Amino acid sequence: MDIGYLIIMGVFSVIGMVIGGRLKSKFSHYSKIGVRNGKSGYDVAIDMLRHYGINDVRVVEGQGFLSDHYNPATKTVALSPDVFHGRSIASAAVSAHEVGHAVQHAQAYSMLQLRSKLVPVVQFSSSIQQILFLGTMMTIGSGLGGTLMLILVATFGATALFSLITLPVEFDASNRALAWLDDSGYLKGAEHDGAKDALWWAAMTYVSAALGALVMFLYFLLRFMGSNND
Repeated sequence: MDIGYLIIMGVFSVIGMVIGGRLKSKFSHYSKIGVRNGKSGYDVAIDMLRHYGINDVRVVEGQGFLSDHYNPATKTVALSPDVFHGRSIASAAVSAHEVGHAVQHAQAYSMLQLRSKLVPVVQFSSSIQQILFLGTMMTIGSGLGGTLMLILVATFGATALFSLITLPVEFDASNRALAWLDDSGYLKGAEHDGAKDALWWAAMTYVSAALGALVMFLYFLLRFMGSNND
């Protein structure tokens, strides 16, 4: 088994768990602090969509914990039960963030469009990476092994590119959310600071994933280059 691969996987798995744990802790904390206007995450989403004149996006209740997302294919903002019904800083922040993606879609935000185009490529790349990895381990030293390694490098490159493009998309959605929450008077002062804190930790999960994907790509790229020089 490739020790370097296992080390990278282990390190970033630990980092991801630490950041994920911190995010859950922040969400739990801010979920207990109610907003002064008493509105739910659903109310926030509807009001923000109306503010931007977006009438073709549905807001629905999803399932699970922190499963909130915007689906550009169906134009649906799906909010987890805690966010959909919640009347807290956390629910307002998360709801506004997801609507931020809907606003990006409506305004044809270039990075969101690019990320959407890469989704099929990344899905295919992710589905074959383990097979390619095993194939390269079994054919080391042969011409086939070199070819498989090159394809493996390309799939990790696609994953890394997607993860890096995701960063401006997520940060922009949070910036849009925080600006609207402030300008609309939804969250002010300590409430707004809490929303900013919660969204920052949410963004760190994407930063961790992007760094992990980039390091993995560089690792296999260097291995491929090294094998060609042998």
